[in-house]
Amino acid sequence: MATRSNDILYSLEPLTHFLTGACLSRGIGLNRKTALATTTLVLAAEAPDLDVLAYFKDPVFGFAHHRGITHTFAGIPLIAALVVGFMFLYWRWKQRGTPSKEPTPSALGGMVLPKTPRWGLLYGWAVVAGLSHILLDFTNNYGVRPFEPFSYRWFAWDIVFIFEPMLYIFLLGGLLLPALFGMINDEIGVRRTVPRGRGGAVTALILMAALWGFRDYQHRRAIAAMEARLYHGAEPLRVAALPYYFNPFKWYGLVETEAFYERTIVDSLTPDIDKRGISLTRYKPEETDITEAAKATHLGRVYLDWARFPVTEVETLPAPQPGYLVRFLDLRFDYPDVQRRRPTLGATVLLDQNLRSVAEWFGVRSQRPDLTGEPSQGAK
Repeated sequence: MATRSNDILYSLEPLTHFLTGACLSRGIGLNRKTALATTTLVLAAEAPDLDVLAYFKDPVFGFAHHRGITHTFAGIPLIAALVVGFMFLYWRWKQRGTPSKEPTPSALGGMVLPKTPRWGLLYGWAVVAGLSHILLDFTNNYGVRPFEPFSYRWFAWDIVFIFEPMLYIFLLGGLLLPALFGMINDEIGVRRTVPRGRGGAVTALILMAALWGFRDYQHRRAIAAMEARLYHGAEPLRVAALPYYFNPFKWYGLVETEAFYERTIVDSLTPDIDKRGISLTRYKPEETDITEAAKATHLGRVYLDWARFPVTEVETLPAPQPGYLVRFLDLRFDYPDVQRRRPTLGATVLLDQNLRSVAEWFGVRSQRPDLTGEPSQGAK
């Protein structure tokens, strides 16, 4: 069976992970205890996203393994070992032909900083930085599987959008403002007694946790508001409140009833539902032999394992090469006030007229493949 895919539109958001690793290093004062502290924690905080390399093999393969073993409690110690091993090789390379030196006062305030790494200490904190990656990914609505390979259940907090400007403000401020104040202190001759930036980094991490707490409170208010009403006379079976960036009071409300899904906007400050009058109703598609065959494919099984609000669309292909295009969508990413040609993170299975899988591909920009067997534009 041929497997084709388009280029992936969504991208990982590494900056928050990098900044969190830097704030962890500064906040715990690790740079006073060992060399290579900040670099190690910055790399370890982002290293779980090495699973993105799986997309080079095949986007369907990459989707199946995204946020997999590298984002688990079992995998993080191995990822931390990989990072520390890389730093060890880097250290050995840097030390070739370089005579050992005793610690010398830092040029910034006369502090003595370590010149050699403490590998055991670096490894322990690299594990902590890796765990921070799982925590950050857990806060958004894509989710993580932290207990793999013992459990493949997805968990998602749904409180922070994958791009959150407030986190940038907190983390960048915690790292950059101390340097600015340090320049002022140096100008007036104030001598430092603690590493520059520790207070700012600790403050940034506290503000991050406070933002999560505030967003969690607003998330619960949005959920409660949706659960307390009927939708076209029907009671909700499941509801979800999914975040927008920056605005902590605006939520994408997704409601499942017996017969349909309702997509709306929730204001958790009021709380109010659909005050702009843009709610959209989507009736559940009928289950057929065609959709069941598509769901039984490799991509179908992987997609349905991950999707929380999946729907299917079927397009019948005419002669001379009849068949069916079955598209999978997860309504979590089909925001009602965002106009897209197709929702983000969709997948498609091509079946022949005997309901056998001919091609499978993942992503929103996928185009119908050339049924002659040659890859179409945008396919891989």
